[in-house]
Amino acid sequence: MTETTHYDIALIGSGSANSFPGPDLADRTIVQIDRGVGPDRVFGGTCLNLGCIPTKMFVHTADLAATPADAARFGLTEQLQHVDWPAIRDRIFGRIDPITAGGEAYRRDHEDNANLTLLRGTARFVGEKELLVDGDDGSRQRITADTIVLGAGSRPVLPPIDGLADLAPHTSDTIMRVEALPASLAILGSGVVAVEMAHVLSALGVEVTLIARSQRVLRAADADISARLTELLGERLHLVTGFDTTSARRTADGVELRGTREGREETLRAEELLVAVGRRPNSDLLDVRAAGIDVAEDGRVEVDAYQRVLAGGEVREGVFAFGDLSSPHQLKHVANHEQRIVRHNVLHPEQLRRSDTMPVPSGVFTHPHVAWVGMDEETARASGREVRVAVQEYASIAYGWALEDTTGFAKIIADAETTEILGAHLIGPEATTLIQLLIQAMSTGQTARDIATTQYWIHPAMPELIENALLQLVD
Repeated sequence: MTETTHYDIALIGSGSANSFPGPDLADRTIVQIDRGVGPDRVFGGTCLNLGCIPTKMFVHTADLAATPADAARFGLTEQLQHVDWPAIRDRIFGRIDPITAGGEAYRRDHEDNANLTLLRGTARFVGEKELLVDGDDGSRQRITADTIVLGAGSRPVLPPIDGLADLAPHTSDTIMRVEALPASLAILGSGVVAVEMAHVLSALGVEVTLIARSQRVLRAADADISARLTELLGERLHLVTGFDTTSARRTADGVELRGTREGREETLRAEELLVAVGRRPNSDLLDVRAAGIDVAEDGRVEVDAYQRVLAGGEVREGVFAFGDLSSPHQLKHVANHEQRIVRHNVLHPEQLRRSDTMPVPSGVFTHPHVAWVGMDEETARASGREVRVAVQEYASIAYGWALEDTTGFAKIIADAETTEILGAHLIGPEATTLIQLLIQAMSTGQTARDIATTQYWIHPAMPELIENALLQLVD
């Protein structure tokens, strides 16, 4: 018979969930159950090991590698003489892997975690507050808890394309650790992961074919931003839009994708394939339906504004979920915020806090950067409000002249009467930094008029892009 152990708190996950234990929970027994991420099932979550952090380290390297393409405009001659892929890869993961190992060792052995038991394995529900854990060491344990906190994250998905699964393509879990760069790579997908990896690998000399099912890349962005990025990526690499992939197979020379475009059958070939069409929440691995927990069509665990899990449309007391497992945004900063909300609400059930009080920003570290927050223009106009839209080009400000940038712009949407900022969208250098000025304004209730006219804007610095766009809205 499987032994049952009861804890005050069962915590599942090791990404943002790893910030949950702390001194103020030292009087409660905690079991942390982690399945791990990626092929090696490593501790520490997606962001640290397979997502945000290593990809941005690769992006910075790619930005350096890409400078020769622009150098001539500045009277310089540059050449990219060599790409040492093993050195790049090992430098990045040589920093990340020790953090991963150290984080697991800290949770398992450090005296700070005397009240915490770390189990490596896969947990699944077998009752409302009952879990069965199949350990990586072959053990099986039954866990019950007064409070269950679910931060089990998500994983890449493969679309149901004939032959694709048998081909065993790369995903974001594997592409960054390949032994050698392929000469050519097809990327199936056109979202955030796809356009970031397209930039990284093309800058490092890989012949990239980016395959979009729609006519534009990054469809989650404002239509004007999406259209501009589609145009720019089309100039840098082989961009195939409107391609509906029907089958995939491995050949003697690499991979072959067959599909239709504009009613005609076409075949695309490359040495290797990266599939980057999205991620699915790990609710199925948890078998949350066995506990009666509500699941959305896309696999998300349903929660209320306090991150409490719903079952039959009602709050399941003592069960919380956050991050990619329950959020439609699948963003690390959202997971971190929601984890803090869950932590507060577990500690202070009489003073519950909501998690949905701030606009959610997105940043994409392709080339150029893309960032947005709030409504796009189409949504704002459909809302029935009278809106004003300001578009300011990088080329119109002094620092934009210095950069010789002729393609980037900022687009800000505001209520025509109050100048409340409804949305902001940027494409261009440092867009992911500049957007924070507008995130702060929207989050604190400042209007376009407030922030445009009540402070100095340093000249000739990049924030003048935002200043000049705002001034269009307050004339």
